[in-house]
Amino acid sequence: QVQLVESGGGLVQPGGSLRLSCATSGSIFGRSTMAWYRQAPGKQRDLVAAITSSSSTNYADSVKGRFTISRDNAKKTVYLQMSSLKPEDTAVYYCKLSRNVIGVVYDYWGQGTQVTVSS
Repeated sequence: QVQLVESGGGLVQPGGSLRLSCATSGSIFGRSTMAWYRQAPGKQRDLVAAITSSSSTNYADSVKGRFTISRDNAKKTVYLQMSSLKPEDTAVYYCKLSRNVIGVVYDYWGQGTQVTVSS
């Protein structure tokens, strides 16, 4: 069973920084694509950033140049470094692990961590 636990959220002023962490269990982390999503109240859950097993990355346009996703396979953990935070970055941030098994993708989600950007 795969479990994901996010941490690092909180309240930060505009222009500030936070680093989110997502620790996983199980043995499939190194072969999986990891991603961060966010969901603001009344809005859909959107992709923020993703990193493949070979560490290729992609970002939502709204966070390019401000956020950095990275992974530590030895610790089975993915990170999201967030800088120059804006009020519109306020959301619950979710970590997702995607595993491809013979063409079938299995997704596992964390419980989410709240990020609030406010003065």
